Amino acid sequence: MQTIVKARIDEIQLSHMEVSSMQSIPVINLSCENSIKPIEFENAFKSVLSGANYILGPEVKRFESSMQNFLGVKYAIGVANGTDALVLALDALGIGVGDEVITTPFTFFASAETICRVGATPVFVDVIEGTYNMDPQLIEKSITANTKAIMVVHIFGNPIDFEPILEIAKKHNLFIVEDACQAIGASYKDQMIGSIGDISCFSFFPTKNLGGFGDGGLITTNSDSYAEKLRMLRFHGQKVKYQNEMLGYNSRLDEVQAAILNVKFPYLETWNNRRRTLAMNYNEAFKDIVQISIPKETENGKSVFHLYSLMVDDREGLSKYLSELGIGTGVYYAIPLHLQNALSYLGYENGTFPVCERLCTRALALPLFPELTDKDQLIVINEVKAYYKNK
Repeated sequence: MQTIVKARIDEIQLSHMEVSSMQSIPVINLSCENSIKPIEFENAFKSVLSGANYILGPEVKRFESSMQNFLGVKYAIGVANGTDALVLALDALGIGVGDEVITTPFTFFASAETICRVGATPVFVDVIEGTYNMDPQLIEKSITANTKAIMVVHIFGNPIDFEPILEIAKKHNLFIVEDACQAIGASYKDQMIGSIGDISCFSFFPTKNLGGFGDGGLITTNSDSYAEKLRMLRFHGQKVKYQNEMLGYNSRLDEVQAAILNVKFPYLETWNNRRRTLAMNYNEAFKDIVQISIPKETENGKSVFHLYSLMVDDREGLSKYLSELGIGTGVYYAIPLHLQNALSYLGYENGTFPVCERLCTRALALPLFPELTDKDQLIVINEVKAYYKNK
C-alpha cells in the first residue's frame, strides 16, 4: 500500500506520565462526527416532523437515489438494518431449508445468523491472514450439490479478492451475496463494493463509516426482478396496500434515519480518505515490529478501514497497557463463528480453521476515526512501540 501521509514519530516527545494524564483516546468517537453540523441535523429532524411522512417518504427516496448514483447500481432499497438486509437478500434469492451458503468464520455473527434464519446452512472456509478475508482458493472444495450461494464479507472495509470468486460462482451456477456492511465506499478494480454481487447489503449502524442515529440498512442490486421482490419483502409482501402476495417482513428504513444519513453522506468520501491516511500511518510505523502483523489491502482493492485491526503478540498485555494510558482498543472478533455456542449444532471443532482461530487470539483494533488528530495518533503509535521496545 502506498503511504499517503507518513507518520513522523519524532514530532512528539511525551513521557509516559504525561500521556497518562491526558484526555483519553477512544477506539471510536461518535460524538465528534455527530457534532459536525448540528444545525443541519436539527433542520433534518424538523423537515421530517413538518412533512408528517414517516414511512418510505422523501428522505428515504432521496437517500436511495444517492446510493444508486454513488455505488453505480440500478436499485438501492432502504431497510431497517444490515441484518434484515442479509435476510431479505437470501429470501429474495429463494435460499432456504436444505440449501448451503459458503461464507467466512471471521466476521460479525449476523453473517452466519441470517443464513440460519432462512433455514439454510452456513458452510465456512478459512481466511487469509494478511487481508482477514475468506480465502478464494478454499471455496471450491466446500461446494456440494446443496450449495446455492457464496456470501462474501468485506471484513473491516477491505474488499475481498473478487475475480476468482466470480469465476467459481459462474462455473457452479451460484449466487453471490455481498455482505458490505463494513465497506461502504470501498472498491475492487475501480468497481464499487456493493455493485458486483447479485445482491449486496449495507448497514448504517452508528459505528459504521456512514452511520445513522440508530439502525438502518440498504440492499443493492442490478436485477429488476430481485428489486421488485425485495421491495415487496420489506413491506409485508405487498405491492399494493393490503394486497399481500407473499409472506414478507416489516423492514423499512426509517424516514428520520434517512434524513440523518442524507446530512452525513456528502462527507463520506472525505471521512474514508482520512481513515485511509490514518491506516497508512499506522502501517508505516509498525511495519518493522516483529511482534505485530499489519493488515494488508487486497490486491486491486481499496479499503475504507472501518476498523484498523492489527495482529499482535501478547494482546491482553498491550491492551491493558494502553488502557491504563487512556487509549482505547477493541477485539474484533474474539470467538470465530464456527465455535460460537449458537452454531455448535454444525459440528465444527477447534482447529478446523487454524488461520481464523489464530486471528481471533491476536486481533486488536487501535483508535481510528476521521476526527482522530495527527497528535493523538502519534501518541498511540509511540506507546505501542514503547510496549514492544524491550520485548
